Amino acid sequence: MIHVCSLAKIEEVVARTGADRMLSLLAAGTDVIRPASIARENHLHLVMHDIAVAQDGMTMPGEEHVRNLLDFARRWDRARPMLVHCYAGISRSTASAYIIAAALAPKRNEVELAQTLRALSPSATPNPRLIAVADALLERNGRMIEAIESIGRGADAFEGTPFALKIDG
Repeated sequence: MIHVCSLAKIEEVVARTGADRMLSLLAAGTDVIRPASIARENHLHLVMHDIAVAQDGMTMPGEEHVRNLLDFARRWDRARPMLVHCYAGISRSTASAYIIAAALAPKRNEVELAQTLRALSPSATPNPRLIAVADALLERNGRMIEAIESIGRGADAFEGTPFALKIDG
């Protein structure tokens, strides 16, 4: 199970779910405190901005970020949940949860997975750059991109409501 939340909800979600693995997707300079129950080796902190096109002074999500995310996910034994978060729990984290589920359940239909994501999180607006890079790395031939485009932008929200995504539909 993948639990998705904002930076502000990390402690609450880890305590409630027993997650022992954490993926942080934050801009440079945004601090994250790893809960004591998550070992250092079970925490991956990727530094990037929530952008889809290059902008001066900002770090665009790229292939190295997605490769590290996929390697981290593939090393997960799935005995206990993983927490995936970004600042608001709306864009980078929802894209990453979608990517992890697609990678770990390669036969799962991309559209079904995107529709499940939307049903679980009305505010989810997965970062299109992360999705596009993952689509190429996972050799999905544009299906991930199209599936995420098909659910459209999520409802406006300052912070996403925490939710859980099952790997296998």
